[in-house]
Amino acid sequence: MELDNLKTKYLAQKFDYYKTIDSTQDEIWRRVENKIIVNGETVFSEIQTSSYGTHGRIWHTDESGDIAFSFAIKADFQLENLEGMTLEIAQIFVDIFKEYDINLQIKLPNDLYLNGKKMGGILCQTKVVGENVRYIVIGIGINISKMKFSEDIKKIATSIKKEFPNKQINKLEIVSKFCNVFEENLNKRIGENI
Repeated sequence: MELDNLKTKYLAQKFDYYKTIDSTQDEIWRRVENKIIVNGETVFSEIQTSSYGTHGRIWHTDESGDIAFSFAIKADFQLENLEGMTLEIAQIFVDIFKEYDINLQIKLPNDLYLNGKKMGGILCQTKVVGENVRYIVIGIGINISKMKFSEDIKKIATSIKKEFPNKQINKLEIVSKFCNVFEENLNKRIGENI
């Protein structure tokens, strides 16, 4: 499976689609550790059985139709180059969903909210060698179609479908739009060091 309308040079040019995986983030890290990763490599899965967010919190990806993907950026730059990146990613999604007349809110440091409830999260991790970052691994989860929420989160979590039952959202189109904008922004931030 490929992403339509992808205009990037490297981000998601290698795009691996899974029906089920333990965690897209873990899969990317396995490829990094085994030195079989290419710059911008992206893993997308319908269902994740062991996904997580910041501080090891569980991220529920147990229904198909949602957005769950991770990607790796190979680089050589100092940690301060990443300052504000999570917020930048969140803002890209806010701008994309505005095109669908959906107004998301950002809850710092890394959450996307809709009508006061969490519907997405961003996880940024790095591999540092010496004083420089060599890999950034970013995981993104967004509830598009999810309707079943466990007891512990059903009052605080939501999805596009739950809030807008008649909205039709193409999840891979969202991913493609994000990659196009994020690569451009990333090149401005650290482009000469990629």
